[in-house]
Amino acid sequence: MCAIPTPGDLGGAPGRPVVLLEVGEDGTVLATTPGSEWLTGVPTGRLPGTPLTELVTDPDAREALRAGTVGSWPVRVPRGDGPPVEARLDVFPPLLGEREHRLVAFTDAATARQREEDRALVRALFAQRQVGLTIHDGELAITRMNADPNEWSTKDPALGLRHELPVTLDEVMDAEDAAAVSERLAVVARTGEPLVNWEHVYRRRDSPERERKVSITSLRLDDPRGGLLGVVSVYTDVTEERRTQLRLDLLHRAAQRIGPSLDVTHNAEELARVLVPDFADLAAVDLGERVFGGEEPGARALSTGQVRRVATAGAHGAWPEEVHPLGAVFHIEAPPGAAPDDGRRVIRDGDAAALRAVHAGDRSPGGQDTDRLLLPRPPGSLMVVPLRARGQVLGALALWRSPDRTAFDDADADLAEEVGSRAALSLDNARRYTREHHTLETLQRSLLPPADFEVSAASTAGHYVPAETTAGIGGSWYDVIPLSSARVAFVIGDVAGHGLNATATMGRLRTAVQTLADMDLAPDELMTRLDDLAVRLAEFASDEQDGEGGAIGATCLYCVYDPVSGECVMASAGRTPPVVAQPGEAAEALPFKPGPSLGVGGTPFDTFSLRVGPGSLLAFFSEELVADRARLAAGDPTRGDGAPAADRMSELSGQLTDASRADRSPAQTGRAVLDRLLPGRAPTNDVALLVARVRPLPPDSTADWQLPAEPSVVGRARDLVLGKLSEWDLTENAFPTELIISELITNAIRYAGGPVGVRLIRDEALICEVSDPSETQPHLRRARPTDEGGRGLFLVAQLAHRWGSRYTATGKTIWTEQPLA
Repeated sequence: MCAIPTPGDLGGAPGRPVVLLEVGEDGTVLATTPGSEWLTGVPTGRLPGTPLTELVTDPDAREALRAGTVGSWPVRVPRGDGPPVEARLDVFPPLLGEREHRLVAFTDAATARQREEDRALVRALFAQRQVGLTIHDGELAITRMNADPNEWSTKDPALGLRHELPVTLDEVMDAEDAAAVSERLAVVARTGEPLVNWEHVYRRRDSPERERKVSITSLRLDDPRGGLLGVVSVYTDVTEERRTQLRLDLLHRAAQRIGPSLDVTHNAEELARVLVPDFADLAAVDLGERVFGGEEPGARALSTGQVRRVATAGAHGAWPEEVHPLGAVFHIEAPPGAAPDDGRRVIRDGDAAALRAVHAGDRSPGGQDTDRLLLPRPPGSLMVVPLRARGQVLGALALWRSPDRTAFDDADADLAEEVGSRAALSLDNARRYTREHHTLETLQRSLLPPADFEVSAASTAGHYVPAETTAGIGGSWYDVIPLSSARVAFVIGDVAGHGLNATATMGRLRTAVQTLADMDLAPDELMTRLDDLAVRLAEFASDEQDGEGGAIGATCLYCVYDPVSGECVMASAGRTPPVVAQPGEAAEALPFKPGPSLGVGGTPFDTFSLRVGPGSLLAFFSEELVADRARLAAGDPTRGDGAPAADRMSELSGQLTDASRADRSPAQTGRAVLDRLLPGRAPTNDVALLVARVRPLPPDSTADWQLPAEPSVVGRARDLVLGKLSEWDLTENAFPTELIISELITNAIRYAGGPVGVRLIRDEALICEVSDPSETQPHLRRARPTDEGGRGLFLVAQLAHRWGSRYTATGKTIWTEQPLA
């Protein structure tokens, strides 16, 4: 037997309305409602007077009717024209004023079951506590809910927030949250459009700092006439799900944004930005000073060294004035008895002294430290997580939440540790890259000559700008090589690729150029020898050295300046010609075509000659300096012929023209060129720039004579040389010079024939040259005691500071240098 029914529980399906009967004392139907034909199969007007027992054949139901029992029973009502009808019989208490008259009702069984299910569903929904269920009236006040309304506010009567239904939303929720929810519910009530899974923050009115996340689904309730009855809402607490999702999203964003760069500062900035505002309102990254130099900070960096605030992020933009700003340098001190490098430290309200920040410059005259703040003082929630990687403590991550947000808890600390651990690994990778980059840059710069180099023939200034990319140091180089007879060689070159292989190859090629230059080879001959060396290096290169960073494809330009004649002779292997600014003229690139890159072969190297005036400026540069920036951005490292590259070449020429007219030094000129063409000093490939201002020797500093190949001219040559030395006031050099000239001219007449050329050059040293038409190079040997000859060159070598021989277009020249007395 079911619960006692009430007429309000009745209803019917379309075509099968509830049949309500009034039954008399003798069990006879006295009256009925219309539409009973579906139940009995007879017209409604014929049903009065029928005994109820004819409609109820079930024994239990008949017995209940005879006993006057109130309740509900399933019955089968017979029909004369077909099978019996499944129905539910409801017997109600006696009618008021009619003691023996009763009401009974027959409901279609399917309809009755559906209504039972409806009632059971409502009871279950209001009985459970897993999700919140509320019914709002037309004014959106809560009239019914499945939880005590005091659970929505507080259990403390002293706060005066206990409520009885109906209650408004702002009586149980934070005013801001209540306004947002009411606005959504009003739309549902007005339009009838359901609100499905709308998520919003829920904070109780008495404890707004305890923030929950709820998903709300709302439907409009209509009365039988279609008017607004109210709104029903289902609230599901999704706080933990959203925290889990936030954790995953945060870790995903951190993995994407922290690490691709090998710049320490950039990674620290990304770490701070990833955590604000979703996880914290303020974030700061403080790193040990040693990290920025690539050094290992050690396992106790937070307690033993200074840290620098390298990155900050704020949810509202402005950084608090009372907190250490970006770039501040300070110490982090632990309170007495606390380990300064705990795995993590959650600093809760009232524990602001758990970590102290002491500014490096805030020391009073008495030696006391002035306390400074890592983050704002309470109220609020603070957390500091050391950044550890590979046994090194790189610094600390400091986080703060405002008082109106949920305080940090252990789950937040775990998440911050995980993000911090990943970020620390990226920061350490960047630190190690910085160390390797500095090592390579130091190696690269150690392989280059001094930036400023002075010889009598020229003043030079070299500039090297490393690539600001993860590819690392490249193989660009420049060189200034003093040659015999006061000449000087300018060299600029580049090895394809980056890293240690490129630097090592650059060092080999630069050494080879210096060695070949010491042999006094002509520029085209030197470039041919260097090309052969590049091929040999490639043949013996290991698999690791092959390809990028190898000698094949390297470029080089070699230019020799003679201050006596004022002539520049150069040869190029794949290098752009220099830009030259003659006195009083506009600078221009030299019109000669470079030869192939080293190791490529195909055509011989040609020379290009140019006579330059006193004080002329020459600029030798890397392709990157004037490269087409658009083509480089597209991945094409070669300089295009488009307008951007032409414009940059014009800018370079203009800078050189201005420097020539203003008589700027090579160092000033180089800096001006870089400021104009590389203002950020961050090229994608490394850049070498060599600026030289040439100086010719005064005409009265040289003297030369042509003599026939006759033994008698030896004495005459001595007289000519001694006379010139006397004119130059170098009489103290007369005796060794006389012996040197005598020996060299005698050898020339004896072994080479004539004519014989003699030249004296007064420079920083006294230079003596003897030229002859022979191409046979002299060789120094030690004569035996019984030998009649072979001591001439040995004597020359003893008298001269340096000596050597070089080929010329008509033979060879033997030269010596003596310090000026």
